[in-house]
Amino acid sequence: MAVMYKLRQEKNPKSKFKGQWYARAIAIETVDTATIANIMQQNCTVKKADILAVIAELIDVLKDQLQNSKSVRLDGLGTFRIGIKTKPALTAEDFNVTKNVVGTHVLFRPQAKVNKDKTRNKALLDGCRVQELPLNMIEKKKKKDNTPVPTPGH
Repeated sequence: MAVMYKLRQEKNPKSKFKGQWYARAIAIETVDTATIANIMQQNCTVKKADILAVIAELIDVLKDQLQNSKSVRLDGLGTFRIGIKTKPALTAEDFNVTKNVVGTHVLFRPQAKVNKDKTRNKALLDGCRVQELPLNMIEKKKKKDNTPVPTPGH
């Protein structure tokens, strides 16, 4: 299998790339925790219920550690940490958490290894292939008279 993509045309009138085409990765479905547990159960001797319990505990511990200002590295996956979004203050003395911190978010840095040629290879992308989404999977837009609009690249 491969990562599927669809072609999109830049339509922003202010973009220097207006009218040009680029690829966007498409997720063809969402795999939930139960499905992951089923797949894992088929690949090892651990039962689905045990896998679900471990995943639930991992989420709780990850949340707790991140909210205690720690980064969390899951070997083979990557490192998580919390970032904050703030509005500026004119001086350090003027900075106030309530007034200046406007949000939090999770940052993820995939694990990578450095190759002999000094390039970085991200663990989750090792062996990744990319291909265009097959025509029969594309939701076609309709013209006003209900005739399908041709899809670029097909």
